[in-house]
Amino acid sequence: MAPLNAPRPLLGIALVIAAASAFAVMDTTIRYVGSYFSVALVLWTRYGLHAAIMTLWIVVSRQRSFRTANPMFQIARGALLAFSSAMAFAALRRMPVAEFTAIVMLTPVVATLVARVWLKERISPLRWGLVVGGFVGALVVVRPGSGIIGWAALLPLAAAFSNATFQIMTSRFAPHEDPFTTNFYTGATGMAIATPILLASVADPIDALMAAPGSQVAALAAVAVLGTSGHLMLIMALSKAPPSTLMPFQYAQLAVAALAGYIAFGVVPDGWGWVGMAIIGSCGAASAWLNVRAAAEKQRPVTAVAADTVSD
Repeated sequence: MAPLNAPRPLLGIALVIAAASAFAVMDTTIRYVGSYFSVALVLWTRYGLHAAIMTLWIVVSRQRSFRTANPMFQIARGALLAFSSAMAFAALRRMPVAEFTAIVMLTPVVATLVARVWLKERISPLRWGLVVGGFVGALVVVRPGSGIIGWAALLPLAAAFSNATFQIMTSRFAPHEDPFTTNFYTGATGMAIATPILLASVADPIDALMAAPGSQVAALAAVAVLGTSGHLMLIMALSKAPPSTLMPFQYAQLAVAALAGYIAFGVVPDGWGWVGMAIIGSCGAASAWLNVRAAAEKQRPVTAVAADTVSD
């Protein structure tokens, strides 16, 4: 029998595609519940159930711990991801899932810019070309002035910048933390941030839940389950295959998002939308691969949480 942690690249690829699919379905579900529930309630449920699920996971698995060596890292990382989620949830109330996903998938490209500004890293001409190419793809998707999406496109772009900063911070600190512990603090920090926002919101969350159809409440709970399981599948995938093998397959999220958007809302990107998504996917996958290769050259291990290209 093979060792538990023996490399199994095909299983890793299957898991990362499943994770990408979970995130795409989650985004589609968020768009579905957005007409019934506020962003604050969706955000709180997303991270509250995330924290509860990870708490149960750690308690049941006696080999895990809530102890963290870098509490400030956990708080800052969780806050960045919570902000990304808030921007994403607000965007999904206003724009199609496929186009939203395409813009968020700029994260590896945006990470290049963040690294240049924050870490003063030297950027090669190839990387600059991918940055320009990624933003050209975003312009093709959005087509400013066309009235197709409008100002709402700034929301997933803000999520991409926040998530890029989150990734860079994670890549520098996560090797010193248990990824399951980090995943717990992701939910706990997000819940702590969302709680006062929810309490300060005009609508009473209890009244909103009581007035909503049962299918909407179930869909709201599914948002948290899909997000948490997606992150856990990424962790398991990275234990079976190296990030350089898995990164390109995360872009399956673009295709699944388009399919889910069609099934749920009957909406599909037009011809130019597909062109822009293809440009973003190509530039993003290449940027992600270069990021992984650079990390390997520095002999710094890349963990599952560092490899996330989503803001959910």
